[in-house]
Amino acid sequence: MKPYTNKDPIRLVLADVDGTLVTQEKVLTAKAKAAVAKLKDAGVSFAITSGRPPGGMQTVIKDLNLKTVVAGFNGGVYVTPRLDPIVTRDLPKDAAARALELITGHGLVAWLYTDTVWYVQDPKGPHVDREAWTVGFQPEVAADYSAYIGQTAKIVGVSDDHAAVAACEKVVQEELGHQVSAARSQPYYLDVTHPAANKGSVVDFLSAIYLIPPSSIATIGDSPNDVLMFEKSGMSISMGNGSEAVQAEAHFVSHTNEEEGFAYAMETFVLGGNA
Repeated sequence: MKPYTNKDPIRLVLADVDGTLVTQEKVLTAKAKAAVAKLKDAGVSFAITSGRPPGGMQTVIKDLNLKTVVAGFNGGVYVTPRLDPIVTRDLPKDAAARALELITGHGLVAWLYTDTVWYVQDPKGPHVDREAWTVGFQPEVAADYSAYIGQTAKIVGVSDDHAAVAACEKVVQEELGHQVSAARSQPYYLDVTHPAANKGSVVDFLSAIYLIPPSSIATIGDSPNDVLMFEKSGMSISMGNGSEAVQAEAHFVSHTNEEEGFAYAMETFVLGGNA
């Protein structure tokens, strides 16, 4: 963990969703809901960001009665709580095409998201059922993605060969790092988005529109792509289910998402005087 020396009061909390705000079964617990209510009672705003498309966060938005801007696709799309678009950042066309080549070249399955539609080539492929359950809607099947390359919000490389996913992440970052943002949202998912679509940029965006300095923003997450928002915020919290590398980049480490880690973090670190 990193030492916490920030003296500014926390005025906004930005939370990752999967692996952080919800359990492994995608449940938003009563304690998590109560923790968000306590933040609001204390005058602390609450916002969410996720690799999910905006439509895949509708239930969370409704259950928490969110009033803040929602950042889907790790900041590739910003919407209102009613899902009205504010900003959309699509991948550069050439970079999207090359990313697809690199992903398939490493033996990963590729998915493509526009701002509203999720495309797969094999509806029975790895993790398709789980993703459909997570986001709450089914994919469209497309044998060829070329028609959608110019309107790509996110490409996902999928494989249960975690080493291959990590290797592909490195290659995409090295070859296309100036044109895309590439980071693993899960050991089996590599998310490729617009270079400005990363969770660090979400902190900057929320800071600008709500006129809250980054030092007064707390972030909480569990994955490598959450480290970018840890680096931008005044307070950073890793979930207990985060890897050792993720935990090392945070100021505090909470319990896991199966042990009410989100609620514990809000009550202990954000509202409880950093005990």
